[in-house]
Amino acid sequence: MCTVIVHVPNHAGDPVRLLAVRDEDPGRQWDALAESWPDEHPGVVGVRDRRAGGAWLAADPAAGRVAVILNRADQIPDDGAPLDSRGHVVLEAIAGRSPSGAPRTHGFNLVEADAAGARVIMWDGAGIRRVDLQPGIHMIAHDDVDDATTARIVAWRGAFAEPGDGERWWEPWLDTLERTAEVGPVDDRAIVRDNRPFGYPTLSLLACAASIDASGAAVVYGEFDRPGEWNRLTLS
Repeated sequence: MCTVIVHVPNHAGDPVRLLAVRDEDPGRQWDALAESWPDEHPGVVGVRDRRAGGAWLAADPAAGRVAVILNRADQIPDDGAPLDSRGHVVLEAIAGRSPSGAPRTHGFNLVEADAAGARVIMWDGAGIRRVDLQPGIHMIAHDDVDDATTARIVAWRGAFAEPGDGERWWEPWLDTLERTAEVGPVDDRAIVRDNRPFGYPTLSLLACAASIDASGAAVVYGEFDRPGEWNRLTLS
């Protein structure tokens, strides 16, 4: 039940910005932001899932591409055949190969960003839909873009202001994220979450911020001190 905030600029040439908060089972090991696929994907950095080898978030700094994946409910028929890892969808997207057809994975929302803008590709097991994001602030969780039935989106989308131009442009967004934490991690409006009361073994573990423009992509990373509990992150 991750959350992504995206700002698409009004003016061509200004950077696309995003903040992504990752929810996952703390017992599922990961590698922090690094160049974790030097042979298969040289130059690509990302947050690597050790179990399946894919990425939750990845970026090609030189090509100016960022992609991050969120789980989504689906109705995949159980035919006994194994499913592919959603993390490899991210790496394919970074290589310029967006998902199409009928991916052999569980459902997902894939956020892609480059200097031209941002889009969300949604797979629910029945079909793929693509939404090109218009200028402004958008939020994505486990349902549709800016979903009016997702409590955290209804509560906080309007609280995230257009980011500034400073070197640490993400700090005002962290200020807002801190405000959202006041409701507590098990409130349905929470972004920094403890999802166990909802039947999922996942808690918010970390966050990444990314800026993408014609010069490339830059990503910073930080982990929460305790899963599912807010503390002020130092992203680097």
